Amino acid sequence: MSENMVLLTAENIRKSYGTRVIFDDISFSIHEGDKIGVIGVNGTGKSTLLKIIAGVDQADSGSIVTMNGMRIGYLSQSPVFVDGTTVLQQVFRGENPQLALVREYEETMAALAKTPEEERLVKRAAELAEKMDKAEAWSLESEAKTILTKLGISDFGQTVETLSGGQKKRVALAAALIAPVDLLILDEPTNHIDNDTVDWLEKHLEKYSKALLMVTHDRYFLDRVANRTLELEQSKLYSYQANYSKFLEMKAEREELIAAGERKRQNFLRTELEWVRRGAQARSTKQKARLQRFEEVSAIRAPEEKQSVELSSVGSRLGKKTIALRNICKAYDGKTYIKDFSYIILRDDRVGIIGDNGCGKSTLLNIMTGRLKPDSGEVEIGETVKIGVFAQENVDMDEKQRVIDYIRDEAEIIRTADGHITASQMLDRFLFPPSMQRGPISVLSGGERRRLYLCRVLMGAPNILFLDEPTNDLDIETLMILEEYLEHFNGAVVAVSHDRYFLDKTMGRIFAFLGNGRIKQYEGGYSDCKAAREKEAPVFTEKAVKVKREEPQKEKAPIKKMSYKDQREYDTIGDEIAALEEKIAKADADMAACATDFTHLQELSAEKEALEAKLEERMERWMELSELAEEIERNKA
Repeated sequence: MSENMVLLTAENIRKSYGTRVIFDDISFSIHEGDKIGVIGVNGTGKSTLLKIIAGVDQADSGSIVTMNGMRIGYLSQSPVFVDGTTVLQQVFRGENPQLALVREYEETMAALAKTPEEERLVKRAAELAEKMDKAEAWSLESEAKTILTKLGISDFGQTVETLSGGQKKRVALAAALIAPVDLLILDEPTNHIDNDTVDWLEKHLEKYSKALLMVTHDRYFLDRVANRTLELEQSKLYSYQANYSKFLEMKAEREELIAAGERKRQNFLRTELEWVRRGAQARSTKQKARLQRFEEVSAIRAPEEKQSVELSSVGSRLGKKTIALRNICKAYDGKTYIKDFSYIILRDDRVGIIGDNGCGKSTLLNIMTGRLKPDSGEVEIGETVKIGVFAQENVDMDEKQRVIDYIRDEAEIIRTADGHITASQMLDRFLFPPSMQRGPISVLSGGERRRLYLCRVLMGAPNILFLDEPTNDLDIETLMILEEYLEHFNGAVVAVSHDRYFLDKTMGRIFAFLGNGRIKQYEGGYSDCKAAREKEAPVFTEKAVKVKREEPQKEKAPIKKMSYKDQREYDTIGDEIAALEEKIAKADADMAACATDFTHLQELSAEKEALEAKLEERMERWMELSELAEEIERNKA
């Protein structure tokens, strides 16, 4: 256990809902420097535990003892937003003097922008700027804008009600990361954010100096960020001083010790039972003690056998003709999402689709399944194709309906590789015992509903399976079994996912959205795709600029497919980008130096935004020219 200061201690916590016991007398402590991942099957109470620690929910019994002045930040799965507030105002809504100061300053500056001659606002802005100087709050505002930008939010003045669900989640995440706290609690922070953003968040939390308590299904994330693991299992809690990989080893050792102890108990009972059956007389004190020992050991409950999701490969026969896409194009509101894309799904394909949020991944999936028509191009679906779709939302789920009836609506019985399986048996394999099958869907947790929905999709026996963010809200154990099921699935699988581990484990081909409707194919899983893309387009740094300056002689031969204008631009664009970066850095320094001169500050801010827009445009152009140059070199070879 860590020797750092104890921040919080949970003692003898118990929580139940009706007759269902979630926690039964669990205790643990959180120390400075702890980065704790909480794992367990859906329905074991991971989110409930986080809410109790955050003070959002109360335990039935037990206590939470915290360090004096303890500050806790909490990111829920469903953050609350106040309509009419801007992105920055929402980020600074936390109960903290620094946050309140920055929030009021942002509100005053927003009002001043509308009425720049308002003397009262000018005076108040000056007062707040002075207070922010004393409180050293300027860095907090700058850090918030940096984090928002890294999370893909660039319009800080946009009102929160106009944001998409994914954008709101990222704003709430930024608010949690910026809050000055001693313990940060994150409930599924990697849900609904793209792969690149997960990479950034992972690196950010690796360097995070405060204590961290989080629930996430992202195993790479847990492996690289967490230094401690709490496992909830059958209303008990087990603590491991380890990241995810080491936790798996330590858990296997714990379970083997429990199994060995049970084997010894059974051997003892067999021996003693023979002695009792021989008619041993309990006359002496020694014999009485032995008989009492037998009764005590007999009364010990055997460890409950761990339930697991077991899936036989369920599917229908797939003919030679699958799904063919030819020259597909799709655009919305003048923006092209898919441009001239063609592909034929192979019978045993394992295709992962990645890209930024809002780039068109789900649109492509809907076109493949026939749910959405392309603007141009052709989609042809074979006669034997039976499509199964595991969407991001649990469709057609009546909370009053019984669990068993929800599955029976899809099928009562289906054939498997081992024979056949009934709806009840399928549910049992998905950790829904008969007692839960007869109950209504309304009593299930969010994660249990996702598991139920997955069960129904597979009960339909599809031969081409489409998964849209399948790892959202599924526990790690179910994910592991789903991965094993997909390995033996007799059909094609196409999945949109930001879960890097899932993509590496299950996919053999990646479609990456590159922007402007371009989709590029890479062989292998996510890590293979990432390595290939890094080779294709290395990060543009001053070192890269220097290389381009020092090696113009490498391009002596005339390039037939690159015009003189393009060539000239390609030779000088590195200097342009370096100059723009220098101007942006100077603008930052000037803004810090004149924090109380609001007129000049607004001018500098506008200038900086224009420079950043220009830099983004030149970076995109550099990428285009670099790809063109590489293509020409390949053609020469």
